[in-house]
Amino acid sequence: MLSSCLPSSKLNTADNTWIDEYLLEAKQALGYPLEKSDELGDDNPAKQFDTLLYLAFQHPSCDRTNARHVRSAHSRLWFLGQYVLELALAEFFLQRYPRESPGPMRERVFGLIGKRNLPNWIKAASLQNLIFPYDDMDKLIRKDREPPVKLWVGKLMDVLYSNTSVANIYRSVFWALFGAIYLCFGMPEVYRVLFEVFGMDPEAEDCQPRLRRQLEDVDYVSVEFEGNKLSWQDVATYKPPEDALFAHPRLFRACVPPGMHRFRGNIWDYDSKPQVMQILGYPLAVNDRIPEITEARNIELGLGLQLCFMHPSKYKFEHPRFCFERLEYVGQKIQDLVMAERLLMKHLDAPGRWLQEKHRRVLMNKFCGRYLREKYLHRFIIYSEQVQDAYENNRRLRNPATTAVQQALHGLSYTVYGKPDVRRLMFEVFDFEQIQPKSV
Repeated sequence: MLSSCLPSSKLNTADNTWIDEYLLEAKQALGYPLEKSDELGDDNPAKQFDTLLYLAFQHPSCDRTNARHVRSAHSRLWFLGQYVLELALAEFFLQRYPRESPGPMRERVFGLIGKRNLPNWIKAASLQNLIFPYDDMDKLIRKDREPPVKLWVGKLMDVLYSNTSVANIYRSVFWALFGAIYLCFGMPEVYRVLFEVFGMDPEAEDCQPRLRRQLEDVDYVSVEFEGNKLSWQDVATYKPPEDALFAHPRLFRACVPPGMHRFRGNIWDYDSKPQVMQILGYPLAVNDRIPEITEARNIELGLGLQLCFMHPSKYKFEHPRFCFERLEYVGQKIQDLVMAERLLMKHLDAPGRWLQEKHRRVLMNKFCGRYLREKYLHRFIIYSEQVQDAYENNRRLRNPATTAVQQALHGLSYTVYGKPDVRRLMFEVFDFEQIQPKSV
């Protein structure tokens, strides 16, 4: 994965000049040791950190962007980094706010890493001079509808950038930075840089969701969330216990409420669950120390599957978390990241923009729901009677619901078995990469 994001040819003299001049400043601002990463062992992914960090700052409007190996590698890093950020913040907010629906969480994420706020974070980390060799960054901020951006560099001179706004440049550097950090150090380091280096505050006023009518949540949350708002350190340093039932136990508890146990033994559990598990290839064979762990995991998996098929129209107004919305949210983000990694390793020479378009086309919502319907899994979705009647009269209304169930299944497989099982579902069970016929 990391090697697919390295430049296609060796760095030349011009690249090394930038590294010698600016890289120490970048590493110091991000809180990394100043020694060269090349001196680390070959089996350590951080060995390539200097190279990837250099590429992260080579945005589309800098001098080095004419070199193909630099331009392509930078765009591949930002392509990966945007999905890393989305998944990291989705997991953080799901665990921090165990009762909240995904709507307010999406607003929180946008408030933190939306394009309009990125220049402020870059300035907070003192990285602006590495992106533009300029003294006062505040004068650089322009609205996106002004493509030609004029910069004052030392003396009076106009530098015209072709159709690239300053906000887009900051966004591309910001995303690429987290792509590089994720590849070399993993997700815990992503949290550290977000909240410690850039100083993001999830309680800041400008990233709070707008006020909306809240449904009363009378159900319990898991014990670890009761009266305890998790910090980013709790999420970043969390290690599952040795005998944990799941790959991501706390995330599972944040998405599947304990009250789901009231549905054990209902009609869906006896009638539909065995068919769904057979189609999806569940339960997977896991070597547990004692058989009780396996049995408990399979029970929780069955309840999670029932939650994946529980449409909001059924119970949401009395029990806001008894629907697939939270699993759908994490499933959407892990699905994006898994597909991005797949495309990066499959198309080694492709630039990021081409991969972005390919990614968007493969994961189009109508196709996601279509894969679910091809397996005839849409028959098991639990609707309220009123919605069921409406969907029978107009079948196209159900398409968003089947898309949501598809993504919820990916979220469940990620929390229970981890990322490898999401890959299995996407590329073996549902075959996301099948060639779609062109619309006539």
